[in-house]
Amino acid sequence: MLKNNYFLVISCLLLSTANLMAQTLSLDNVLTNIKTNNPQLKMYDADIQSMDAAAKGAKSWMPPQVSTGFFMTPYNPKLWKADEMGPGMGNYMVGVTQMIPNASKLKADFNLMSAMSSVEAENKNYTINQLKALAKTNYYQWMIVNKKIKIADDNLLLLNYMIKSMEIRYQYNMDKLPTYYKAKSQYSVLESMTVMLRNDISQKRIMLNTLMARDKNTAFEIKETYELNDFDAIVLDTISLSKNRSDVKAIEKTMEINQLKIEAEKTKLLPDFGVKYEHMFAFGDQPQQFTLMGMINIPMPWSTKMNRANITSFKIKNESLNWQKQMILNEATGMISGMNTELTNLKKQYGIAQKSIIPALKRNYDTAILAWQNNTGDLFVTLDAWEALNMAQIDALDKLQSILSAQVEIEKQLETK
Repeated sequence: MLKNNYFLVISCLLLSTANLMAQTLSLDNVLTNIKTNNPQLKMYDADIQSMDAAAKGAKSWMPPQVSTGFFMTPYNPKLWKADEMGPGMGNYMVGVTQMIPNASKLKADFNLMSAMSSVEAENKNYTINQLKALAKTNYYQWMIVNKKIKIADDNLLLLNYMIKSMEIRYQYNMDKLPTYYKAKSQYSVLESMTVMLRNDISQKRIMLNTLMARDKNTAFEIKETYELNDFDAIVLDTISLSKNRSDVKAIEKTMEINQLKIEAEKTKLLPDFGVKYEHMFAFGDQPQQFTLMGMINIPMPWSTKMNRANITSFKIKNESLNWQKQMILNEATGMISGMNTELTNLKKQYGIAQKSIIPALKRNYDTAILAWQNNTGDLFVTLDAWEALNMAQIDALDKLQSILSAQVEIEKQLETK
């Protein structure tokens, strides 16, 4: 019995460990889940499939028209029958008419409808880029908050040690009461900050779960890995940028569709043909008769005004879209240049903090706390040294977050894959 319980406990521990491992997601895992499960992207997929399905019917003909009834028939039924006065009069007619659309018109409509989904495909890529940037921002902010919580937890342990030491030392008049209360207040401030930071993590977790279309309360952790990229080598020109930007591609696809609409409108200026066949069942002794006729729709100036107006409208619309494209590329190049400059400065500041400021303050703090422990220094000075070090560490993390945010924004503008 004990042996079975032992194996049961081991199994539960292994399952719990496996579950915890499954709940740690890398940034790539998050982005893959978003691309696979996000309902907004599924909406685009359905729209694209709908447009492609509709394009399959672009080459259909108009349905035939069937007609039936009396043809050249006297109102007097007595005249329908043959007699000695004549062979009879009147016919009962059955006819069918089929319009045959111009082949150029069918091809133009097919090309137009087949291209409609291309705009939605680029809009989907644009949305993916936006969602990826939003996910990266929340992921990196979560990572920075984790680092701040680690610093806060370490500082709470340190302050707790100081407070307990002061309580003992105060009994022997080795420490001052104001310093003790300052340490207690710092401890409370850190506790409050930790609560706020943990709430931030909860918000980031909810946001990422929402982007991944999962239960908003699904618990998971993130891998605290990141990579700092260098964009100085990137050559910014509108041609290379337009090859990556999905919103620019969507504009270009819209312009192509407008051009296809122009071609479709031009085909409406071409004639359509038709065939009409009618068979007459003659009354009396009259012979059976038929009618076989060809038909043609001839576009005339008064019937094509709307088509010509649409052609002019689409040309002007393409001119507007071209200026919109130039506006987007101009703003994007300016934004990337400005943010790259800011990113370079932030990296320099972060490097100075990591290599100079924080190590110097750490040495200052180590010296102060060592002097206090050896009863040759004041705890007030030690707390000031600790506070300066803590603020420098938090400021460095804020700099890192700004670096990652700027990097995400540049990647979003460049739309890197």
